[in-house]
Amino acid sequence: MEPSKIAILLCLAVSLLTGVLAAQKAPENALTLEQSIAIALEQNPLILSSLNQREASLARIRQAKAWTQPSVDFDSDLQPKLFDFPRSGESYLGLSQKIEFPGKIGLRGKIATKESEEILSDINLLKLDLTFQVKQAFYGLLLAQEKKKYAEQDLELAQDFLNKAELKHAGGAVARVEVLRAQVEVSKVANAVRVAANEVQLAKAQMNFLLARKKYDPLEIKGELKKRTVPLDLERLKQQAFSSRPEIRRIQASREKESLRKTQAYLSYLPDFDLAVSRHKLEGMKTTWDFTLSLPIPLFFWQPKQGEIAEAEALMKSLQNDTEHLFNAISLEVEEAYMNALTASNQITLFEEQILTQAEEVYSMFLFSFQEGEIGGIELIEARRTLIEARKSYADALFNYDATLASLEKSVGQSLEGEIK
Repeated sequence: MEPSKIAILLCLAVSLLTGVLAAQKAPENALTLEQSIAIALEQNPLILSSLNQREASLARIRQAKAWTQPSVDFDSDLQPKLFDFPRSGESYLGLSQKIEFPGKIGLRGKIATKESEEILSDINLLKLDLTFQVKQAFYGLLLAQEKKKYAEQDLELAQDFLNKAELKHAGGAVARVEVLRAQVEVSKVANAVRVAANEVQLAKAQMNFLLARKKYDPLEIKGELKKRTVPLDLERLKQQAFSSRPEIRRIQASREKESLRKTQAYLSYLPDFDLAVSRHKLEGMKTTWDFTLSLPIPLFFWQPKQGEIAEAEALMKSLQNDTEHLFNAISLEVEEAYMNALTASNQITLFEEQILTQAEEVYSMFLFSFQEGEIGGIELIEARRTLIEARKSYADALFNYDATLASLEKSVGQSLEGEIK
């Protein structure tokens, strides 16, 4: 086997072993993506506040269905002196109750139910957005950790190059300038490692914020940037979005609510009843009972037509226009996320089939040539940079793919599973 090919195999074996060891070092309490999402949805203050609003809306349904409280009526007339109740010449003691026209109470309850459904849709939209943010932050932390790992590998390679340059210089094979170049590279890469470590800390702070934890609380995650398979059929994705997006459910609830409010306005023409029963006591006369029935006359019949009914009709037209706009916007959003996912998938394929393999081969060849004295340190440094940049770019491609899938899931309104089609 040729020496260059042996070197390539050794490099690939080292990379594989490094990945395995890194996976084994993951702490037992490290959070997976699913656990992170669950914690965020359970502890995020905005979610908790929205859930409280949902409870309040459910309570308003019961309030809307409640009957008015009855009234106890007492009337004392013909008193010889003020507040001389025992010697009152005439008195009434009774009970009155307002009875709404059949259907009004139930309709009020339905309107309150639709308002509660609107709040529930808002909560689901908030959860969908928070889930997307957690996914992005999780993948961002994985990317930062991956780049830190590559920076540390780059530092090991730079240090190894420095050691080789010093040995060759000691043997008189290279000039002192080669050692100085290697020392400069070690310093530059060491600084890159510090920058990568800071990026990891910032990514962890972002994750902690979304998980409703203190910014610098200890945090470890486990997972990997990878090209997971999902179904990417555009028309099916659009149909899923139209049936799953919380915004569509909210606007549907709003339209139904306005339709009910319009019906409620028409019901205002139908009278409510006030019933009263009282005991009538008149001095020198036998105690009797009175019964009273009163109801309003819709004399100003144009008021509901010009007020509540007109308002409901205008809002229904507005919501119809909003619905058409929303469907168009969601369709465009899904299509854009779909195209981005396809592009990211193609980039990963390009890296896996060409760029990474070529970069590994070039570096191995240059390393062998340097050891044989055929090239100088500059060429080896450039080859090493190319290799590290290829690995970082591959990690970026994996991150972009996972992030675009998260964006696609957000635009569809649900998670995606299955195989690519």
